[in-house]
Amino acid sequence: MPISPSSSAQAARENVARRLRELRQDAGLTVTQLAAQCGWHHAKTSRIENAKTPPSARDIRDWCEACRAPGRAEDLIAASRQAETLYTEWRRRVRTGLRQLQESYLELYRSTRVFRVYSPTLVPGLVQTEGYAAALLSTNARLLEVPDDGPEAAAARVERSRIIREPGHRVLLLIEESVLYFQLGSTDAVAGQLGHLLSVGALPTVSLGIIPMATRERALWPQETFHIYDDTLVSVELLSAQVNITQPSEISLYLKAFEQLRSMAVYGAEARALIVKAIDALA
Repeated sequence: MPISPSSSAQAARENVARRLRELRQDAGLTVTQLAAQCGWHHAKTSRIENAKTPPSARDIRDWCEACRAPGRAEDLIAASRQAETLYTEWRRRVRTGLRQLQESYLELYRSTRVFRVYSPTLVPGLVQTEGYAAALLSTNARLLEVPDDGPEAAAARVERSRIIREPGHRVLLLIEESVLYFQLGSTDAVAGQLGHLLSVGALPTVSLGIIPMATRERALWPQETFHIYDDTLVSVELLSAQVNITQPSEISLYLKAFEQLRSMAVYGAEARALIVKAIDALA
């Protein structure tokens, strides 16, 4: 895709920078004059105005004071904090533990009516078993060099995922067939996970689509893992960070990609046959 998945975050930072620059200009201050009043080097003002350095809350308050607009500070601080949450490194997100990360999604899950999830590498978290999730989360903990509370986090993930059985929610899942063959955890854990897919795929609230490896002339090549919550938020999983996309134009692009990927998938009996084939391959 031509649009970077982190462009929403950058656009939000640039919006804050633009508002600060306009505030300085409206006050009739030069970059050097504002820096002098705030007690920092003028290069810092330029970096903030060009969205190269995110301003701290103290920076914004000082800026607004210098521009004789202290009442603007709190709104700008809130906008700046929101911009920084659009792109969050996993190490920062898991600093309080993997279990707490799982629980942090509860409010979002409860408020979402339609989940759309595409994964080219893993069984989606919404339908993971505890054994499969524990192996995955412990692997992530080792990679990120954080304390490993994978088993506890896996239990929290499974508990959180009960949402798919509740009325008022619809879950559209898309995976590449190769996901069924990745050996994540023990053979028993993988077998249990594949068996669970057979069960959840039959739920009335769940649509499970699998894109066969033999698909010819694909409508779209495999993409990064992404989640679409209703049509208001896209969450993209990168190796180092989570990117939250809120710009309508980018959300529309992901919705379009999801439908193109979905057009290549098989469902129902054909999807179950692919899962059974993967189970047989474990023997």
